[in-house]
Amino acid sequence: MTVSVLIVGAGAVGAFYASRLALAPATRVAAVCRSNYKAVAANGFSVTSPQYGDYKWIPSETFASPEEARKSNIAWDYVLVSTKALPDVSDDSELLEGLVGDKTAIVLLQNGLGVEAPYAKRFPGATILSAVTVISAEQTSPGTIKHNRWTRINTGPYLPHLDDGRDHTPRDRQAVAQNGVFVQLLSTGGIKDASAYSHSKLQLVRWHKIAINASMNPSAVLSAGTPNGAMALDPELYVHLKGVMDEVLTTAPKVLGQPFPRDFATSEAILKSTKKNTSGSKPSMLLDWEQGKKMELEVILGNPIRIARDKGLEMPRLQSLYALLRMAQENRDKSKDKGKL
Repeated sequence: MTVSVLIVGAGAVGAFYASRLALAPATRVAAVCRSNYKAVAANGFSVTSPQYGDYKWIPSETFASPEEARKSNIAWDYVLVSTKALPDVSDDSELLEGLVGDKTAIVLLQNGLGVEAPYAKRFPGATILSAVTVISAEQTSPGTIKHNRWTRINTGPYLPHLDDGRDHTPRDRQAVAQNGVFVQLLSTGGIKDASAYSHSKLQLVRWHKIAINASMNPSAVLSAGTPNGAMALDPELYVHLKGVMDEVLTTAPKVLGQPFPRDFATSEAILKSTKKNTSGSKPSMLLDWEQGKKMELEVILGNPIRIARDKGLEMPRLQSLYALLRMAQENRDKSKDKGKL
């Protein structure tokens, strides 16, 4: 039986993982593209990778919009969403209307906290799989993907009722099974460090990645474009980055009511690894800032602050970064609007 996968938001990360999923036998992988549609429709994706070499991937179907994908009438087993999470701009769960069937699993390969809630609200009967990746990849030109480093991806079923102490349901078991199949597809496609996690462990992973994203991304913008590796090598920025990471890593267990597993990297280990990143690659928030786009401030900074506050906890380092960058973005956007008058 063929497994059908639709990628919504086939940018660097989505396209890279899609190209690996497509290597699994009897797997059909299609893509909804945006700005890169013409290039991909004509030539597919060209991928370069130090780990997998140079290769081309042509989606089974290339759609210019979700509406086109809906008109195809294909029953999707998995819909992987890898768009930027910008809840202050739009509700991307709306893109999936008409694409989610009774047996469809929605895979959210997005940064930040709280990204699952809009999809759970819009599709209450659907399986939602939450996915977190550590990867360095960029789309250097439309349809050209450069994979630089890392392929770690963890996925787990989103089962928030378990947080309230309620029991597993038969639908939960289906979600766990769908999660396992998805991870196996990734593994078959050569992603050796793909792991299936439980709901609770996956939420710990999301918080752990917040420690990385909330420290590195805003600091790259506020330091006028410094890459992660260079920041980790600077003595004062090192202290700053570690302080932000430690704030998140000490707050998250209090919010979630459980400690991080011992195998999760400490702030020191993360920064030691970051120092070795000499690719000069820029974090996504910095790229968005440089291109005049909206940054993922809410899911990376705002939501963690609000979730912690609901538990009576404050994160002053994150709050400072959030306040400064939110105002910087507002001022930049006002200036752009004035220029159009």
